[in-house]
Amino acid sequence: MTSKVALVTGAGSGVGRSVTLAFLKDGYKVVLAGRRQDALAETIQLAGASADQALAVPTDVTDPNSVRALFEAAKARFGRLDVLFNNAGVSAPGVPLEDLTFEQWKAVVDTNLTGPFLCTQEAIRIMKDQDPQGGRIINNGSISAHVPRPNSAPYTATKHAITGLTRSTSLDGRKYNIACGQVDIGNAATDMASKMAKGVPQADGSIKPEPLMDAAHVASTVLMMASLPLDANVQFVTVMATNMPFIGRG
Repeated sequence: MTSKVALVTGAGSGVGRSVTLAFLKDGYKVVLAGRRQDALAETIQLAGASADQALAVPTDVTDPNSVRALFEAAKARFGRLDVLFNNAGVSAPGVPLEDLTFEQWKAVVDTNLTGPFLCTQEAIRIMKDQDPQGGRIINNGSISAHVPRPNSAPYTATKHAITGLTRSTSLDGRKYNIACGQVDIGNAATDMASKMAKGVPQADGSIKPEPLMDAAHVASTVLMMASLPLDANVQFVTVMATNMPFIGRG
């Protein structure tokens, strides 16, 4: 069991909920961020967590003021921050690139890239000034940080960019004893990925179902990354449904 403090964005559903449950089960104090208070409360209820172990903070990660308030609330309640899991993300409609609207593009970039950037800034500000100094930032990448799916330009572009943010944070955080790594996820069984089982477009133009894996496997991977001492780091790790079309894709 641990007395560390973790903050998870997108904690009200999917991978974020699974990771939050794993942190709480392992004894972490957890700050849950997400757009919907009711979804965050449901995650806490599922964990059976006490009020002194979990804090739900409705947050819009695209809004600098909302993100600042989130981290201020985390510090006020728990006094420090040991782990940030940048997880909140959205996708755009699967339409041809030339048919995407500016608003659809911007919505994905604001949530998937600007959101993690804003959260990373605030986490660094806390981690570099706390005693003992340092902490760990884990970014949710994706198989799409390596190769695209058809009609996925906004999502793929942001996930490639997350890799750049991960590398830059790893470098810039060294002097503050801040480690940064990335978990690239393939077909975790969440509401966002449920369509995979029904059939999704492939690079050859066909529509085929794809295998899924339990999101709990992502949670155990993130927990393992977070459990390392700060002189060790998992820089990049891929956890995926074994038979999904990634190896050989493209």
